[in-house]
Amino acid sequence: MKIYFIQSTPYDARGNLIKKSQLYFVGLAPAILAALVPDWDFEICLETIEDVDFNSDADIIAVSGMGHAMIRSIHIAEQFKARGKTVIMGGYMASLVPHEALKHCDSVVVGDGEVAFPILLRDYAAGCLKPMYQIPLKNLSYPLPRYDLLAAKKIGNFLPVQAGRGCPNACSFCSVSCLYRGSYIKRNIDEVIRDIKEIKRLGYRRFLLLDDNICSDKPYMRELCREISSLRMQWFSQCSIRIADDDELLRAVAESGCAALSFGLESISQQSLDSMNKRWSKVADYERQLAKIAAAGIDLSTEMVVGADGDTLESIEKTADFIVRNKIAIPRFYILTPIPGTDFFVEMQQQNRIINDDIYSYSGAQAVHLPMNMMPDELTEAYWSLYKRVFSLRSILMRTVFKRGFLKSPLKCIFYCYVNLYYRYQIRRGITPNII
Repeated sequence: MKIYFIQSTPYDARGNLIKKSQLYFVGLAPAILAALVPDWDFEICLETIEDVDFNSDADIIAVSGMGHAMIRSIHIAEQFKARGKTVIMGGYMASLVPHEALKHCDSVVVGDGEVAFPILLRDYAAGCLKPMYQIPLKNLSYPLPRYDLLAAKKIGNFLPVQAGRGCPNACSFCSVSCLYRGSYIKRNIDEVIRDIKEIKRLGYRRFLLLDDNICSDKPYMRELCREISSLRMQWFSQCSIRIADDDELLRAVAESGCAALSFGLESISQQSLDSMNKRWSKVADYERQLAKIAAAGIDLSTEMVVGADGDTLESIEKTADFIVRNKIAIPRFYILTPIPGTDFFVEMQQQNRIINDDIYSYSGAQAVHLPMNMMPDELTEAYWSLYKRVFSLRSILMRTVFKRGFLKSPLKCIFYCYVNLYYRYQIRRGITPNII
């Protein structure tokens, strides 16, 4: 039997599908699921670079989408349901609002799929498919992912490999935190290295290490870095800014081939961090920490939100100066959004501060809650103004070309400049730059 797995693409502000000629950041989930069910014919559609085949002969249509691509996932599910297909949904958004997702499909996989997905397929084959499958993992282990299915697509020059899943922190706005509730599971290092070696065998020299906080277990990370070093590959990931405060770990990460790290700084207002249950992160330390990481030879990427309780129009404006001053190569921003299923959503509901009840319209680019220090329209305007300032030509050049280290790695700096120019192009079209 056959599965048709669709990774949906979001709509832009005009209601058009966001399409690209090449997809750089590909999800790992379909490659893992395909490996778990080798007796099934498994076809993947990455809608950002491909068109969905609504005439597919697959027995099961599996639909997943990140963030505000959820509405597109629903539209796809509805079209296949109208054709009489069995449709299942999964992923972070479907997991946070499973009862909403279930309105549009036959079954929902909530959370991790390593155990649940094969059971779902056995139930389907036996004619007893359940509406919901939620089986938390006790350990994180799976066969070698079907990287060949991803490598056959028009993707970038790297593939993803997972080290851990979940996060020990409890930020109120974060979907990962609210789904895993402090749980963080690591894979056996031998398995991680097995996957990296397979990526190298396929001809890739770079990989993306998937882990919401690779530094939460320092002994594990140091050992993993020792193993990665021998493979002579370049890699990048995301982690806590506090890696800067552990000299030994920072050195191990840099020497193992880490080229760039992304940090969820969220805000330059400590009051905002505190209001999001991120008190462990200290704004006063940010510039020192970023400088230390950059000095180790690791390029900087950041993600920040605007609209938290400590944010003001002035602080949002100053955020642009912060990005330029710290030479952030790849910055991204989102309007703080009460995603259903998160603690922040509950908090905003209790305070009657949600002004838009249409959860499917939540894009992270328009205010849907009442901020503490401004009006919603002012927040939306300040958000786009921030993006335009950060991605002005002067800002782009200051952060990517006119910086220390350009002569040492000019091609890398020019690449970052190109990425920024593409983001600038998206912003001018009203599209929020993201990882797709």
